Amino acid sequence: MNKGWIFVILTCLFELFWVLGFNIATTWSHWSMIIVIIVIDFYFLAKACENLPTGTVYAIFAAAGTVGTALMDIYLFGGSFSLAKGFFMGMLVFGVILLKRSDDVVKQEEVTT
Repeated sequence: MNKGWIFVILTCLFELFWVLGFNIATTWSHWSMIIVIIVIDFYFLAKACENLPTGTVYAIFAAAGTVGTALMDIYLFGGSFSLAKGFFMGMLVFGVILLKRSDDVVKQEEVTT
């Protein structure tokens, strides 16, 4: 596995940690930990962009954050689920997969020319 993909996974996880922190923080020490997590998260995001296309990395980062946050809202905080939410979360994931595939096609065309 490319080292860049490890950074993508880490940045997606850390994004979910700080979003979760926003929901449960009650003291200044909680908020300071959230700031540290955000700094680490953006470090991993920058490292991922060194090895992978920035558009793909950011799309995965944003989609994972959106879907992960929606799922946390449903499962941890009693939010509601609807078919529309499920459909649009699926569309986000599908869009990210297609974006990644299009990057692979462009790289393949560059190699053959």
